[in-house]
Amino acid sequence: MAPSDIALLKTFTHYFLHLVFPVFISLVFFRKNWKKAYLIMLATMLVDVDHLFANPIFDPSRNSIGFHFFHSYYAIAVYFLLLFCKGNIRIVAVGLLFHMLTDFQDFNFWCH
Repeated sequence: MAPSDIALLKTFTHYFLHLVFPVFISLVFFRKNWKKAYLIMLATMLVDVDHLFANPIFDPSRNSIGFHFFHSYYAIAVYFLLLFCKGNIRIVAVGLLFHMLTDFQDFNFWCH
């Protein structure tokens, strides 16, 4: 594959995992209220606000995990603990943890 094809596949995978795959998570784990769960998980993408404090804001060679405040290992530990809460907080936790997993794979599973 050409480098441009790999970059395109990486970008597609990243946004597929952020925008489309949460539908499947919602249907599997929150079937009764899957639409609400999906919207909450989409809202967890606001966690990327911490990118605005970095210079440059976007750097494809930078790993978000462990670099940005809301992507820190301490924050991820809090997101994990939120899994043990009930209701919408649990959905937020699932969305945040899946967001972190998506960002992790984006940097670590692709050639850069």
